[in-house]
Amino acid sequence: MAPVGRTLAELDADLTECRACPRLVEWREHVAETKRAAYADETYWGRPVPGFGPADAALVIVGLAPAAHGANRTGRMFTGDRSGDVLYRAMYDVGLASQPTATHAGDGLELYGTRITSPVHCAPPANKPTPAERDTCGGWLAEELDLLAPTVRAIVVLGAFGWQALLPVLARAGWEVPRPRPTFGHAAHVELAGPAPLHLVGCYHVSQQNTFTGRLTPEMLRDVLSSAKELAGLQG
Repeated sequence: MAPVGRTLAELDADLTECRACPRLVEWREHVAETKRAAYADETYWGRPVPGFGPADAALVIVGLAPAAHGANRTGRMFTGDRSGDVLYRAMYDVGLASQPTATHAGDGLELYGTRITSPVHCAPPANKPTPAERDTCGGWLAEELDLLAPTVRAIVVLGAFGWQALLPVLARAGWEVPRPRPTFGHAAHVELAGPAPLHLVGCYHVSQQNTFTGRLTPEMLRDVLSSAKELAGLQG
């Protein structure tokens, strides 16, 4: 449970100071110092990346972790990398985002009724957090969902890692997760009872591996987001 009176903005600010996982701290700061040649003149964020979107979101999108030269550079979820290009284009197409691109934190992008977060908030080596890192960072996700509980009605989970990380967090937050636990799959849909009915929807991750091979097409992504938007009760 989030501390009484704590706001989502305060949670986000505290999260950016976290140094709980030594391997992740070392990696995110190493990347921020060495940089990629294309961004040599930029100042990298190099810290934990908080969630992005309004505090009264009805829809939450859960990813995996920040990309080393994407969100770890820009300081905003799915901003500045090809995965974000795919995600925000689809969100714009279905009316969840104000623009189809996300290049930097001050680019004017707004999300409509939607917040994006992740189970791990620091860029991990090889994009693979350890189970211990996932569990340590899970406390932040639990507090975030607790603060969003009054309004959230649907969650889209991008990939099996996020699905597996989210289910125990939801159970601790008071939602009734069936046993055996629901299996991840693209367009998988489970309704959970709890603080309020919650629709959980699976989607293949917007990684280049999935989008370049056609495992996840723009149409597939739009279909999942459209369905989740409707389940969340968002209009327009």
